[in-house]
Amino acid sequence: MTFALRIHPTVRLPLRHATLACLLASTVAGPAHAQAWPAKPVRLIHGFAPGSAIDVSIRPLAAQLASEFGQGFSVEPRPGATGQLANEFVSKSAPDAYTLLAAPGTSLTSAPHLQKAPYDSLKDLTPIAMITAFSFVLVAHPSVPAKTARDLVAIAKAKPGILTYGSTGVGSGFHLAGELLASLGGVKMVHVPYRGGGSATMPDLISGRVDMMWESYAAVRTQVEAGKLRAIGVTGTTRIGALPDVPPINDSVPGYDLVGWHGVLGPAGVPRDVVERMNASINRALDRKDLRALWAQQGFDTPQLSSDQFAQRMRRDYAFYGKLIKSIGLQVQ
Repeated sequence: MTFALRIHPTVRLPLRHATLACLLASTVAGPAHAQAWPAKPVRLIHGFAPGSAIDVSIRPLAAQLASEFGQGFSVEPRPGATGQLANEFVSKSAPDAYTLLAAPGTSLTSAPHLQKAPYDSLKDLTPIAMITAFSFVLVAHPSVPAKTARDLVAIAKAKPGILTYGSTGVGSGFHLAGELLASLGGVKMVHVPYRGGGSATMPDLISGRVDMMWESYAAVRTQVEAGKLRAIGVTGTTRIGALPDVPPINDSVPGYDLVGWHGVLGPAGVPRDVVERMNASINRALDRKDLRALWAQQGFDTPQLSSDQFAQRMRRDYAFYGKLIKSIGLQVQ
């Protein structure tokens, strides 16, 4: 319900009463803004190809949000520059929460250390909610004689530079997952970046032109189940439900710990009441058994963080990747 405070034009109030009237009007109007949003369809922009991990994770959520709010929530891929084109587009959009960003964490916390971007991911975007958290999966061509990360490290030490791994680009989370293994294992491997992302890397991996890669389970599930690829390890410190027999890389290389995430963000300045409503709605979706089961099949966990906790996680990962990138000597392009 919307309330309006009307003052007859012939009535003149003393200054203190007029000030009180203005304050009362603004106070009463506040909740009306929260109830009004969304009054039209909302766009969820992401910077990767249809069928990518972020695309797979955001679509079920978009359908649930549309059902709850009674407005369309469209998912719009805008691929390019490891997600930076979409990130920039949303950062420069009006802060009315009708144009939102769905993004993997690395495009916001690692890529900015390597690419000069016309936006600041910590200042020009408003964290709303984390959708999924997930370990990357290290997969190898069956011809690679390794069943664990320990085996890979032994091969790389015996023949430095013989192992190759593909990724979705320099500075991507999948690239840095390989650099972290090389750094902690004290080995040298050859990184092969692909401009077309995972869809471009996969044919070369399946054919054996590259030896291995790190990817989301959603992207490699079919190939692993068909025996075309071998799952070697997961990047978090615990096993994942989708691959219970695959150990953490940390078991072979102590200190190895890398967990990705997907989140929803808006431009800087999105009203706090809208952020809180969106966060609550997304967390309700993450608590649905049917949606949790759907995401679990893709290797995704569903944390339920407040917007402030999500912002803290972003800052922590930004610092972590900055330190890692500096330690391995990658340069800003």
